[in-house]
Amino acid sequence: MSKESRLVHIVDDVPELDVHGESVDGLDRSLTLVLVLDGFLDAGSAAARAAQHLVDLSPDSRVVATFDVDELHDYRARRPAMSFVRDHYEGYDAPRLVVRLLTDTGGTPYLLLHGPEPDNRWEAFARAVRRVVERFGVTRVVSLGSVPMAVPHTRPIAITPHANRSALLTAESPWRGELRIPSSAQALLEVRLGEWGHDALGYVAHIPHYLAQLEYPRASTALLEHLEIGGHLTVDLSGLRAEAEDREVEIARYLSSNEEVSAVVAALEQQYDAFERAEESGSSLLAQDQPLPTGEEIGQQFEQFLAGLDGPDADGEEDRA
Repeated sequence: MSKESRLVHIVDDVPELDVHGESVDGLDRSLTLVLVLDGFLDAGSAAARAAQHLVDLSPDSRVVATFDVDELHDYRARRPAMSFVRDHYEGYDAPRLVVRLLTDTGGTPYLLLHGPEPDNRWEAFARAVRRVVERFGVTRVVSLGSVPMAVPHTRPIAITPHANRSALLTAESPWRGELRIPSSAQALLEVRLGEWGHDALGYVAHIPHYLAQLEYPRASTALLEHLEIGGHLTVDLSGLRAEAEDREVEIARYLSSNEEVSAVVAALEQQYDAFERAEESGSSLLAQDQPLPTGEEIGQQFEQFLAGLDGPDADGEEDRA
């Protein structure tokens, strides 16, 4: 048995997927695998919330592959939660990295690989995912992620598309030239899948960095809108859009009562708009001739903001009850 075989257990009998990846009776039996790894590439929990929304829409989904998390997870760096009830421990939330079989709103089956990003053995993880891709006849892998950026929440959610073949791109990248960035398991997997002849693409949402620690469903909605295009799927976004609207109301309520925070957001709006006016000259999403509030300034201004939205005494809590 190979090391990759020990790293992932794949269900033997999945008749719903037996014909996918082939052309039968002239019909395209394409199959999408959506990839969401929690951790590094998930500012605002945008990708994780998007994945949970997909799972919620398929209550009868089942797990068709399971990864050996003990081989991949650093428990001391990311300690799972558990409960202590008076005099004993219980309710251990064991991390799980699984592949689920879901169906979109049109009844089309697809796969979702989600769970914590592996902390180690990335190459072995990539080879294990390759086994899943080839076993089920996956024709495209679409990854979702999000990063914090110095952008205001009052402007459209920017998305960076990427792919291991240019023909797979569904939108133009906002970046010019080469950027050196920290790697991720998702990024490495896209590279390796391309080397093995498998299509992989993805989308990264730009999250206002002052909201990066807050669940931001508006960005989750934007990611799923792009998934519909790149993954050839249809997704009911009505519930997620309502959730996003509620969060925007909370943010607006706070800004209306805090002039200092509003000033910081206004500065970001000026930068964003200046960049839009001179887009052809920049390799950054920030205008070059506008002062940028420091990270410390942003953090100080929004410390109360984040606590107010997520705390038990948040403004508007009674209104939502």
